[in-house]
Amino acid sequence: MASRGHGSCLTYTPPCGAESCSDVPTYAESMSLMALMATTAAALGGLAQCQEEHKDDDDDDVEIENWSSTHSVKTKAYLQPESAHEVERIISEAHNSGKRIRVVGNALSPNGLGLSEDAMLSLGQCDRVLHVDKKKGTVTVEAGARVQQVVDALAPHGLTLQNYASISEQQLGGFLQVGAHGTGATIPPVDEQVVGMKLVTPKLGTLELSNEKNPSLFRMAKVGLGAFGVVTEVTIKCVERHQLVESTAVMTRAEVKANHDALLRSNKHIRYMWIPYTDAVVVVRCNPVDLHGKSTTRPVQMDKALQRGARDDNTVDMTPANNERDKRDCLQPLENLLLEKVGSTLSPAALKDISSLDFAGLRDHLLAVAPLDVSWIKQVNNAEAEFWRRSQGTRVDYSDKILGFECGGQQWVNEVSFPVGTLEEPNGKDLDYMDELMRLIEREGIPAPAPIEQRWTSSSNATLSPAHDGASPETVFSWVGVIMYLPADDVDARKRVTEAFFAYRDLCKVRLWDRYDCAVHWAKIEKPRTAREAEDTRARLGRRFPVGAFNSVRALLDPKNIMANDHINSCLGQAK
Repeated sequence: MASRGHGSCLTYTPPCGAESCSDVPTYAESMSLMALMATTAAALGGLAQCQEEHKDDDDDDVEIENWSSTHSVKTKAYLQPESAHEVERIISEAHNSGKRIRVVGNALSPNGLGLSEDAMLSLGQCDRVLHVDKKKGTVTVEAGARVQQVVDALAPHGLTLQNYASISEQQLGGFLQVGAHGTGATIPPVDEQVVGMKLVTPKLGTLELSNEKNPSLFRMAKVGLGAFGVVTEVTIKCVERHQLVESTAVMTRAEVKANHDALLRSNKHIRYMWIPYTDAVVVVRCNPVDLHGKSTTRPVQMDKALQRGARDDNTVDMTPANNERDKRDCLQPLENLLLEKVGSTLSPAALKDISSLDFAGLRDHLLAVAPLDVSWIKQVNNAEAEFWRRSQGTRVDYSDKILGFECGGQQWVNEVSFPVGTLEEPNGKDLDYMDELMRLIEREGIPAPAPIEQRWTSSSNATLSPAHDGASPETVFSWVGVIMYLPADDVDARKRVTEAFFAYRDLCKVRLWDRYDCAVHWAKIEKPRTAREAEDTRARLGRRFPVGAFNSVRALLDPKNIMANDHINSCLGQAK
């Protein structure tokens, strides 16, 4: 696979020991410093090189890149075993020879967590659904099975998965090992659905883990990042297959603040999409539907803002929500803005292509016009807010169809999780965080596109889950993701957006993360770029997780450290 516009290594890292916000450069200062660094590197003949760059490419190497083309690697071997027995043989041989090998899923993670130059192992051929136990409500699958594949196999049995992340093409192994999550303040991350697993380890061979068999190791290995070995089989607790009614409404920030506690308590699934530089928050609520087409959950003390997007009689319109003309009307603000900006330069064929674009396609085209021009980003965000106002309403479908959603085009993304009290005693930090983040964006003039997505989960007992709270299992966690989209084919623009994104992320890190006890989603934590940043990352993770215990387990199961890559080692240190 060809590499496209990978991120620059010349990015600015704020001082790790900054004691106050005054010690931290502004967004504009960070961008100026990065421009100076890039100019200096060019003057020196490009001596500053990315650590991932290869000096000598072997013709037999296989190039793998992630979905957003932000990370790629040429690996010396890309292995695709067809059975657990083959996995055992491969890991045993790697252990005996001391050669590193990294397990990878479908390379959908935004970071390079699963990539390795030495060797990579994919379970894409180990994808069978082994057994559905309808009585127990469980399914046992090989770890290479895709989420959608498992959902389809469960449907004839009247079962489905409890929750989903945004997309359904993940392999189950990767989906679980990085602690993926959906949304709902009473619903845990997906690792909590796992009730049993088989783990092929370098030193001890295949281990069976569950709450009954090696429970402590089971809790550690559920979000094991592929560092203990290869998960070849998982047994997952399911729920009855059900329909959900999705209600979409646009509220002001003040309306969200006034209704937030009721929204969290009274909706099974809920997420907010904040739109910077506007007073618009898209609120998406999903609740079960009974046999009569009524939502089984009604918000407590509904005010006018909560009623937006819902029918007065609490019933669901079972017909399709929008016909094709309605959809084009919703898209009109985005389409008109794009035509105003570039329409005069386009051929008739190109103009026709614009009229066929969907929401994500229009937004991608709009942002590509001037991705770092704040005045332009404001116009695009306002057009997106109007799109959502025209899209308010309800739709109904099975949960796996409702809970997935459009993520947009290639992108840089960073997502953090932090505790926000309990449903009975919320501490308000979820909205405090968003208030500070929006003010930071708007004060610093960050070209932040929409959405800034906010979701919630209950806690997980997996030791390394970003939603783990061993002291209080009733804790609710909020997850907030910031994003910048990458122009598909413009290498220079991708480099500039990359630099801008890391400046944006670094401001969030220094100004917000420690004060809110944030943990970065494992699929979105980037490999540290400097020794100082690596030290800071390890210290931050050490405050949040029992990293020492994690590394002790690595040393027991993988004493030669063959399962890790530089990404794992730089973030968590060596096994010992």
